[in-house]
Amino acid sequence: MSKARVILKISATLLVCGGTALADDRVRGRDDLMFFENAITIRMPNGLLQTNCADPTVIRGEGKDPYWYALCTTDSLNDEDIDERGARRSHLLPMIRSRDLVTWEYMGDAFASPPSWVAPGGSLWAPEIVFRNGKYFLYYVATDVVDAVSGEPGCSSDNAIGVATSASPLGPWVDAGAPVVPPRRAGGGCNFYWTYDPDVLVPKTGPAVIYYGSYYGGLEARQLSADGLSASPDTAKPIAIPNRYEAANVVEKEGAYYLFASASDCCNGPLTGYQVFVGRSTSPFGPFVDREGVSLLDARVGGSPVLTLSGNRWVGGGHNSVFLDAAGNWYTAYHAIDRGDPYFKGAVGYTRRPMLLDRITWTGGWPSVRNGLGASNTKQLAPAATPPRDPRAAAAARLGVDTLADIVDPNGYLLRLDRVDVKKLPLVKEASDEFDRGLSPHWSWVRPPPADVFGVEGGVLRFATQAAELFGDSNNASVLTQAAPSGNWLAEVKVDLDVPDSGCCQNYVQAGLIVYAGDDAYVKLTHVSIWETRQIEFAKEVPAPLPRFPAYGSAVGGPPGRTTWLRIAKVVRNGQETYVSYSSRDGVRFTRGASWDHELGPNAKIGLVAFGGSGFTARFDHVRVRSLPEL
Repeated sequence: MSKARVILKISATLLVCGGTALADDRVRGRDDLMFFENAITIRMPNGLLQTNCADPTVIRGEGKDPYWYALCTTDSLNDEDIDERGARRSHLLPMIRSRDLVTWEYMGDAFASPPSWVAPGGSLWAPEIVFRNGKYFLYYVATDVVDAVSGEPGCSSDNAIGVATSASPLGPWVDAGAPVVPPRRAGGGCNFYWTYDPDVLVPKTGPAVIYYGSYYGGLEARQLSADGLSASPDTAKPIAIPNRYEAANVVEKEGAYYLFASASDCCNGPLTGYQVFVGRSTSPFGPFVDREGVSLLDARVGGSPVLTLSGNRWVGGGHNSVFLDAAGNWYTAYHAIDRGDPYFKGAVGYTRRPMLLDRITWTGGWPSVRNGLGASNTKQLAPAATPPRDPRAAAAARLGVDTLADIVDPNGYLLRLDRVDVKKLPLVKEASDEFDRGLSPHWSWVRPPPADVFGVEGGVLRFATQAAELFGDSNNASVLTQAAPSGNWLAEVKVDLDVPDSGCCQNYVQAGLIVYAGDDAYVKLTHVSIWETRQIEFAKEVPAPLPRFPAYGSAVGGPPGRTTWLRIAKVVRNGQETYVSYSSRDGVRFTRGASWDHELGPNAKIGLVAFGGSGFTARFDHVRVRSLPEL
């Protein structure tokens, strides 16, 4: 048994013993404990369940109101939500409520029709509800506005942020009649930045701030007016670089401001790589930096993972709403996708996104979902909907239950390899290469490149980026491969990619590590240039997907450096291959990224790639493969 395995077993024993004692305190401290399993149950008056609630926003009722409320983006509610013509209904910002934060009920839609300043055919997305000045404010995206608002006739991309008010979280909602944030020009004609996904922070001191934006144009913040109905463009400040984030959610905790933001594709069915990242600032206007000190405005874009794919039923968790429960514990509501049932019935391609709920834990001032375990797929302790009799005992009880959940979760060891001293794991010498004696004979090429594309010089493998691809039907990139060891293993490369530190556009020049079973069957972890950003991407391609299902999906990771360390761990659990990504800017502190399950089989190879465009060079310092214990 490896030393790492022994340490893990000892730690598990100690934590389980401690958890048992805390469980006793929990029973004594709270008589209102409830548990839940994702996805959240939402009942409808007709006896059916609402199985779709994307982009949720959560608020507790004010005063003597015993309910919690949430709103969802405009969508169908379930498989049966079809009108008399057989077309899918689309509800304008569905509203739900709950007394216990476990079982919810559908209460109707915020709007029967879009406000008059929204163009015909325009929709309402991404609600945000806050209480201020003695009433509720509902902010939302209008996807298309009338010409008089945008000033440009005939456009469908002139989106804006609207607002309505009410004395109740269930309305009736009275619209302000004009946008809070009007369409933002990116150029002439119908060229507008994406003004999506509002979020409002009412800080303990100072004016309220509204956040909005998306990939095209990045994230921005403005100061809200005292009445909450407008936001001066003179106060606008960028808070995240374009082409990385959307769905801002900012909370204040102990004098710091935390920007949660989502990245990657929200709606790619079973291959959705949507995730949540975070940055922290001393000001609600930023700059927001991640735990490595990298700004979310940097070209080598910062952001520490909060919620990412963990290899279970749920993929694509994101667009979250972070809140405090009645006992003072942090939770987040978000949408995710059941990879085994990703679409509405009879509507392949229309991704269903139910609402999930999970605990936010804090370590060293940084948040993550369930201490890094991600979306839960087992019974969890529910948030407190009402104040407990003894908040201190309840807080201790919750810590105990969280600890136990970490140990029994089957992903626990797999998702904590970033905390293991990898250098103490056995090195698989026949699958490793320091490139100090040329290219070892165990390597072979898929589509050998011209001789000037690669070479070994001074203990480094030089691999020029190719004007080639490995995507869909375009499979002309060279791949340098070697046999992977049997069992569980971890592969690491150190790669320098000489794309410029900033600027646009070297799309999609990339280099890194691949686990290759064929041109349409692989997982790939690369440092990639995307418009004005440099990112870590972890992608998966599957052969012969079902009709209209995706073949390719990608997630993103922590910040890259000019030189970046990349790791992929392969772990087999109950016959299922899971591949987990890690990255580092210094080779010491690694950030765990997404996990993909895949069926690559025993003949899959470990490989190196450099493609997406010519004119740049990747330099690989080493490839090191280490054995991992069986689970």
